[in-house]
Amino acid sequence: MRRIGIWIAAGGLLLATACGGDGGGTGGGAGDAARASSLSVGFVAEPANLDFTSTEGAAIPQALLVNVYEGLVKLDQAGRIVPLLAEKWDVSGDRRTYTFTLRPNVRFTNGAPFTADDVVFSLDRVRTDWKLKIKSQLDVIDEVEKKDDTTVVVTLKRPSNGFLYSMATRLGAMFSRTGVADLANKPVGTGPYVLGSWRRGDSIRLAVNPSYWGAKPPLSAITLKYFKDATAMNNALLTGGIDVISSVQAPESLQQFADPGRFVTVEGTTNGEVVLSMNNGRPPFDDKKVRQAVRHAIDHKALLDTAWAGRGQLIGSMVPPTDPWYEDRTGDYPYDPARAKELLGGRTFTVKMRIPNLPYAVNSAQVVKSQLAQVGITADIEPLEFPARWLDQVFTKGDYDLSIINHVEPRDMGIFADKSYYFRYDNPEFGKLLASADEGTEQQQADDLKQAAKLLSEDAAADWLFLFPNLIVAKKGVTGLPKNAIAESFDFTALARQP
Repeated sequence: MRRIGIWIAAGGLLLATACGGDGGGTGGGAGDAARASSLSVGFVAEPANLDFTSTEGAAIPQALLVNVYEGLVKLDQAGRIVPLLAEKWDVSGDRRTYTFTLRPNVRFTNGAPFTADDVVFSLDRVRTDWKLKIKSQLDVIDEVEKKDDTTVVVTLKRPSNGFLYSMATRLGAMFSRTGVADLANKPVGTGPYVLGSWRRGDSIRLAVNPSYWGAKPPLSAITLKYFKDATAMNNALLTGGIDVISSVQAPESLQQFADPGRFVTVEGTTNGEVVLSMNNGRPPFDDKKVRQAVRHAIDHKALLDTAWAGRGQLIGSMVPPTDPWYEDRTGDYPYDPARAKELLGGRTFTVKMRIPNLPYAVNSAQVVKSQLAQVGITADIEPLEFPARWLDQVFTKGDYDLSIINHVEPRDMGIFADKSYYFRYDNPEFGKLLASADEGTEQQQADDLKQAAKLLSEDAAADWLFLFPNLIVAKKGVTGLPKNAIAESFDFTALARQP
């Protein structure tokens, strides 16, 4: 979702033939060389296609952004905006004009040179061709002009604190003017990797881009291996079928990987707010008191301990601690079943909880169901195949009462400003605070966004169960693993294997 910043493991250009697996070969020779220069990384929820301009979800950019597609800028591990295809940029005194100086001698994987014309083309396409709700983040752009082949001037309608940050997301991805005919299957980018092959239902293989403009990544190939079952993914690492689990789907199983002679574990944070979504647009959750009752009915500490083995962090809002305007809002609705019953006023409800069939959602739903039952709300759980059915029924059609989803895109509180978004939340004051935050000084931005998060909480627009942890397990010798997952992409360019 952000936008949909939801946790959809993302998801060609047949530029290389898939090798028969990263571990192919038995002892010595080319098989060992292949293993040393490639890695297989386990993921969940394979994408339906590879076009993140028309398909909602975070996992397509998770796989392709920075690795296959690049933007003018990107986020580093500290969340700072750093140069990528732009060597530098200058901002005018009124904060409305951005002048980007592009790197020379960059080519797309279809052989076309990357120039200012492609920047104009790519940013114009967001307005004219993108299908996602998040494209509205770049509505602030008034004009994009080519000054010369390596200089682009972007003029905004007004000052915007969020513009450059949005350019570090998928919205800022650069596309070839001659490479957008089949984005769902044939991505054409400037990145260090190209799509080598896609075995639907199994894996995506990224091969090194031989004509990449920058430093070549340490590995010649990365295979994204998809699993629908957490146990199967764990077993694949234990038996050597994969080298890395990108996100542990059963935290209680970490003990299996406690041997430091075989495995290394990375634990950090993400932007992923695991949200208990409430449909504000229809009964019973169009009633603020019912939504508030839900928040009081949930023991978040017990839920985190039960559903996700205590891994993660309680936050109480749509703002993670890595954002400058974070405030701990976990005290806004303390666990208080008596208060929940008082708010319900003796009313009881049976509601439809339609969730993605992903481990964190299934585990959390069971706890939520049990706790809501204690205050008179019966939740019928219906797992939906993810991403396709969940996106269709819940996200697109809004046919649900409750849902649980991990919103992983960075700085995505603005999704609540769109009353057509699947939350169906409608409070004009919230939108005014976001607009003021975007246009004001940095201090005004922080103050306004803190107030916006407080308003969301007071309105009980949703409930925030916990912040999803970044839990990665890998074979010993794998280096360059990201401690924190605070950008949209899983950046493979630093991954390496010690000899």
